Formats: sequence, C-alpha cells, structure tokens
Amino acid sequence: MNLGIHSTTVGDFTVTAINDGLFAPPLDIVTGVEQETAAATLVGNFRPSPPVITISAFLVKHPGGLALVDAGSGDKFGPGHGYLVPHLASLGVSPADIDTILLTHVHTDHAGGLTDPNWQPVFPNAEIVLGTVERDYWLDETRPVPESQARGKALALGSLNAYPNRLRGVTDGGEGLPGVRLLMLPGHTPGHAGWLLSSGNDSLLIWGDVVHMAGLQFQRPEATVIYDVDPALARASRSRAFDLATTDRIRVAGQHLDFPTFGHVEKRTEGYGFVADAWLP
Repeated sequence: MNLGIHSTTVGDFTVTAINDGLFAPPLDIVTGVEQETAAATLVGNFRPSPPVITISAFLVKHPGGLALVDAGSGDKFGPGHGYLVPHLASLGVSPADIDTILLTHVHTDHAGGLTDPNWQPVFPNAEIVLGTVERDYWLDETRPVPESQARGKALALGSLNAYPNRLRGVTDGGEGLPGVRLLMLPGHTPGHAGWLLSSGNDSLLIWGDVVHMAGLQFQRPEATVIYDVDPALARASRSRAFDLATTDRIRVAGQHLDFPTFGHVEKRTEGYGFVADAWLP
C-alpha cells in the first residue's frame, strides 16, 4: 500500500518524507483545551474529529551516504503501519544502506522500526544518534515507571539495546552529521529534540513531535496531548519552534504534519498557520 513518498532538496541534502502509516486516536488524547474547542478547531480547519494522525520518517541523502531521521513504528503498532522499509525498497534503498539514524525521541512510532519482531536490528550498519538527555532517560533502568508507561519503556529499551555498540549521544547544538545539528525541544519527552539541516543558504528543521495535529495546534498552540510528559514545557518548546520558524523563515517538517509535511509557519491573528510547500516537478 503506497501511503506516500515525497522528496525535496536542502542545499546538498536530498530529504525524502516517507509515510509509515496513520493512526486515529480518540479526541480525548488532547489536553490543555476543552474537547469541544479542539473538535471545533479541527473541523473548522477542514480536518476530521476525532483526528487522523500521520506517522512519517525522513530519508536524508547526505554527501557521505544515507541517513534516516526516525525509523517509524515497524511491527510495533500492528496492521496498517510499518511501511518505511517497503517504501525504502521502492526507492532502491535497503536497510543495510543506511549509515546513520537520527532520533528525535524514543517513542514507539519513531523508534519501533529499529528492530524486527525478534528485537534484532533492522539496520545492520547504522549508528543511532540521539540527544544525551533522551538516551539517558530511557536507558536508566532504575527509573520508576508507572504501569501505564511500562510497555513504552520496554519498547524503548528493546529498540536501543539492539544497538549496544552503535549508540551515540549528542548535546544541544551538537552534530549528528556534518551540517545536521540537534535542537533541544523538550517536554514531549525529557530529551525530545529536532534536527536542523543546514547547507549553503538553505535549512530545514525536522522537529519531531512539536505538533501532533496540524489542524489544532498551529491555531491553538496551548493544546497538548496525553503523551507529553511535561505539558507546560512541551508548550514552551512549541512556542520556541514556531518563533524560530517564523522569525528566521526556516522551512520545517514534522513526523505528524499532514503528508508530505514540508512547509513554513506563519503568524496569524489567532495563533499560527502552516503554509505547505508548493509541489514542484
């Protein structure tokens, strides 16, 4: 099933958005605004309520090889997900061709695709790069975990532990690859981050889960989701990302923006808006 492949250029980089699947959670995942407000905002922006949320990953062709930003959910979300590897194959790319995987964070829909059903590495030659705060948060096996989060913690440990000698942590502003720097945007998870690609005069911020629902959170950036471990900090990081994107006119992409995700943020009378890139052959 072809759920989407779309490429763009960022200087010397070629970045391909690859849709890994869709999920349709109940509206009560939304916090920070009233449910009626959330529903009305989604419908007013021509989006369904309850929402339908895209899951995407990004293939980055860089001067030294091929990288991914996030790895989708693999088999961890069940049927209707895990299209990343088949889509890579349609591009002539095998998992063995990937040299680096830059993680925004270690939730299942971003890191579940690192392993197969037997918890073996899917990408045999890849180095896994993520923020040190995020890495240490998940790998701390002494950290108490509420029962509701136990499965997520086990999935994160299984994903990272499959690459024991190929995990590299970087601090805020550190390079994952030449021209690709970590931008800390915490709150969704303690070490949640985006990756800022810069080449020549061009740039692109792949911002992870700054936005889950474009039809809601641009207009109402105060809206959070139950998956945010620190909602107030997540809101502050969203404001920082929006302000950076509007002030510096930086193009953005997001794993949960409506496919193919590339575009710009603009300030509006009420909140912000997203202006999708025009398709160019």
